Amino acid sequence: MAHDDEVPASVTFIGTATTLLRLGDFTLLTDPNFLHAGQRAYLGYGLWTKRRTDPALGIDQLPGLDGVVLSHLHGDHFDRVARHGLSKAVPIITTPAAQRRLRRWGFAAAEALRTGESHQLRRGDQTLRITAVPGRHGPGLVSHLLPPVMGSILDLEQRGRRRLRLYITGDTLNRPMLAAIPERFPDIDAMLIHLGGTRLLGLLVTMDARQGADLVGLIRPRMTLPVHYDDYPVFRSPLRDFLDAARRRGLASGVHPLRRGETVALPRHADTGVGTATR
Repeated sequence: MAHDDEVPASVTFIGTATTLLRLGDFTLLTDPNFLHAGQRAYLGYGLWTKRRTDPALGIDQLPGLDGVVLSHLHGDHFDRVARHGLSKAVPIITTPAAQRRLRRWGFAAAEALRTGESHQLRRGDQTLRITAVPGRHGPGLVSHLLPPVMGSILDLEQRGRRRLRLYITGDTLNRPMLAAIPERFPDIDAMLIHLGGTRLLGLLVTMDARQGADLVGLIRPRMTLPVHYDDYPVFRSPLRDFLDAARRRGLASGVHPLRRGETVALPRHADTGVGTATR
């Protein structure tokens, strides 16, 4: 177990929105997408998209998991490899709609969170609290045709003292409702931001470069980690556009583009600097 003054936290980028989070004594997986290049993911309504990249890790290479944080149930966030390869006993923290389907698939430990609700994991003197925050996957009425999506705030605490606050945006557009997040959860240390400017039938359904930079300006995390930006052809807004938009806004200093397979240390809450990359 980590000592009181050294609670390590890191993120390993696997691909798409799939990351491995090591937060103190807890290990979590986000949005598991383990399809390989050339394989197709199902997006609903008869729509498919073919993956361009390979994941940095296979599902059989994962360590033991304390849980999975799933923003929503789309084929590029929970694919058939995850459905058949993950342990049915692993807790999956997700939306009520996704929970219902996951339980039908045999994931009995799937846990539903509505906006504002929390799920806690405890080990020794550490607590990891996962709180659902707003997200919206499409514009206007289109959002009702897409799977409900949640963002997540992960608060790592030791002996009642916060060690890390991480915001995972999920596949959301930047809408006014997101302004409530920094009001309720100030001092966010790191943000995993889902980008890509995904377009389905011409409609924008995830943040593009401009919306992503606007959200960084709103949240003001100490570290911003962009994911979900080049794995599928439906992602239309390149990472370089987001980096340019952040630079123009004077926000680039805290942005850390992740390479697949890269592990980055997340900033501890008491630190004054950002995390460092490790190989």
